[in-house]
Amino acid sequence: MTKQNKTIPKFANEAQERAYWESHDSTDQVDWSKARKVALPNLKPTTKTISLRLPQHLLDSIKIAANARDVPYQSLIKVWLQEKLHQ
Repeated sequence: MTKQNKTIPKFANEAQERAYWESHDSTDQVDWSKARKVALPNLKPTTKTISLRLPQHLLDSIKIAANARDVPYQSLIKVWLQEKLHQ
């Protein structure tokens, strides 16, 4: 026996919709067992600027390595961090 889902009301604006979903559970309106994962390949990840203090000799070594690879040193640091994270 399948559960009868309630219909989602129409909203005049985003504020009304936000208020509705803050006080209602989506399982009453949506059958999440039929949900599928989607890929959104054109979305760019958000970035956050940070301050990172490095010894000058370490930064110089990173810049030399980046120059040898013909990439910006900040990009090389990001690649190295990502690689290390996935190890």
